[in-house]
Amino acid sequence: MQEIKLAKTAGFCFGVNRAVDLVYSMLGEGKTVYTLGPIIHNPQVVADLERRGVVIVEEIGAVPQGAVIVVRTHGVPAAVIQAIQDKGLECCDATCPFVSKIHKIVAKQSDRGDVVLIAGDPAHPEVRGIRGHCPGESYVFNSVGQLEELLHTHPEFSYKSISTVAQTTFNIKVWENCVKKLNLVCTNATVFDTICNATQERQEEAIALSHTCGAMVIIGGRQSSNTAKLRDVCARNCPTFLIETAKELSGIDFSSYSSIGVTAGASTPAGIIKEVLETMSELLNENPELVEEKAETAAPAEEAAAEQPAQEEAPAEKSFDEMSFSEALEASLQSMNTDQKVKGTVVGMSPSEIQVDIGRKHAGYIPLDEFSADPTVNPLEVVKVGDVLDLIIMKTNDAEGTVMLSKKRFDAIKAWDDVVKASEDESVLEGVVTDVIKGGVLASTNGVRVFIPASLATASRGEPLEGLLHQHVKFRIIEVNKSRRRAVGSIRAVLKEERKAAEDAFWAQAEVGQVYTGTVRTIVSYGAFVDIGGVDGMVHISELSWNRIKNPSEVVSVGDQIEVYIKALDPEKRKISLGYKKVEDNPWEILRRDYPIGSEVTAKVVGMTAFGAFAQIIPGIDGLIHISQIADHRIEKPQDVLSIGEEVRVKITDIDFDKKRVSLSIRALLKDAQEINED
Repeated sequence: MQEIKLAKTAGFCFGVNRAVDLVYSMLGEGKTVYTLGPIIHNPQVVADLERRGVVIVEEIGAVPQGAVIVVRTHGVPAAVIQAIQDKGLECCDATCPFVSKIHKIVAKQSDRGDVVLIAGDPAHPEVRGIRGHCPGESYVFNSVGQLEELLHTHPEFSYKSISTVAQTTFNIKVWENCVKKLNLVCTNATVFDTICNATQERQEEAIALSHTCGAMVIIGGRQSSNTAKLRDVCARNCPTFLIETAKELSGIDFSSYSSIGVTAGASTPAGIIKEVLETMSELLNENPELVEEKAETAAPAEEAAAEQPAQEEAPAEKSFDEMSFSEALEASLQSMNTDQKVKGTVVGMSPSEIQVDIGRKHAGYIPLDEFSADPTVNPLEVVKVGDVLDLIIMKTNDAEGTVMLSKKRFDAIKAWDDVVKASEDESVLEGVVTDVIKGGVLASTNGVRVFIPASLATASRGEPLEGLLHQHVKFRIIEVNKSRRRAVGSIRAVLKEERKAAEDAFWAQAEVGQVYTGTVRTIVSYGAFVDIGGVDGMVHISELSWNRIKNPSEVVSVGDQIEVYIKALDPEKRKISLGYKKVEDNPWEILRRDYPIGSEVTAKVVGMTAFGAFAQIIPGIDGLIHISQIADHRIEKPQDVLSIGEEVRVKITDIDFDKKRVSLSIRALLKDAQEINED
């Protein structure tokens, strides 16, 4: 019996399901319904709604009084909603709740004066709707390059208040790269994560199915880009068929596929999916033609069996010791079928093969290229005479009395058995990532290739996969297709367990003051997250430098190895506050050590007030030159003598370490110089 596997995420997403239910509900109440554009991208649903009286319009002016106008899931600008209200029409807002949330965010942030940046397709109705809820400045970018150009064109964004949102279906990886770029430039940027993961999850599940099934069936409207994308990602891995209804199944021959995967676009209703599944089940397992075809194929074998005379009971088999030489030779030849597993003892080696004794009259040999699936292994270096190997019989040559054997194929069979066993007992396998492909990576474990979807290949979603290439990884098997010998694995499952174990070990011994060498994982506007061995701690921006900085990236970068210490722990919330600044780097300690009262230093004028000028002694410490200490005569204001950026020689006359104040004097040096001259 052929197997049908339905994707868990097939069919309506939450927003689409809600919109369609609303329209059918209003029709059931006898209302006249108009929709602003097709309610969803599914011709069967749209046609059914039109048969029930729904009218599709593109302009509000086409809607008569007394009718209900439905706003579709993408949403519309606030001005459109206002126009509907001004006309006095009854409105059913079927905007997806996730999109409505974005409308509220941008309206609030824009109203308070923020510049709103929107990641998405500027021509998409959802993006036009979002922008239509911004009373103030708003801009759209569709890539990191467009964002960089936008930031270059508007340098004022670096200090303005910025609010950033994304179209619900925006590419997650591109979004993360955009956020990194934004945080580097805009110190006052607020980022709202508004991407809906439903589309990406649907595609990743479809890819995983296509790796384990003989064929895929995609159900949905041909004009739907969501459905077309599902078809494209599956077609790379197996034969894929896009259908809109169950009627189209009759033209597809599924007889050569042991398993068929089924998924559907976000606009495909459950009724159509159910009809397709029922029709497929009938075609694959109950179709009279298929049954008849199987019967005709089986008939010759049955007839042949019927023609054979009844066989006598077979005599008990003799052991090799009880057989004559000719009987033993015949028995050994009959038992040496292709794919039979045997054990062989190495008796010799040559540049082209390994000779083995398999306990039979035939001489056994292993071609060197049949020894291992690993091309880096040299059989002549790892094998010695006397070694016992597990082998598979590949071919017998009765005329020459030889048997060709393979260790590589035995290992592959055993490795596949290990993979199947691992899927049953949830044990962890190890392997090497050999390829980065569309939708994930391929990992080899003892010669068996395992597909690992992108969503399950890294510790968190959206991380680049290229860094995994040729890396040793651990993973669990989450699905196998025994007939096609294909398997799907998860690296994330193992990483999650390892991280949980590392966290438990950390919290069991963590204490304030402990010092760690950590790796900077993420930089945000308010600090940096540092991995200190399986757990992340936060170094606040104020803890990164004794000097005032605008962004953490001025001090650290992602990937940096830095020494930190635990400042505070919250075991309940499992939060860790880290310190990075060292006491010996405190500029006040440097001042205490190197610049006692009475020291003469060169200071840079950095600020002016009515009562004096501030000058930087060392980075992080400014001293005050009181107006009375700027010159040896009375002056009206500091600007009469000094200018910003000017370097002057000053004398440190007083230091208050408690209040963090330093008094400087130019006049004292002038007086000292005068006294020296008089002497």
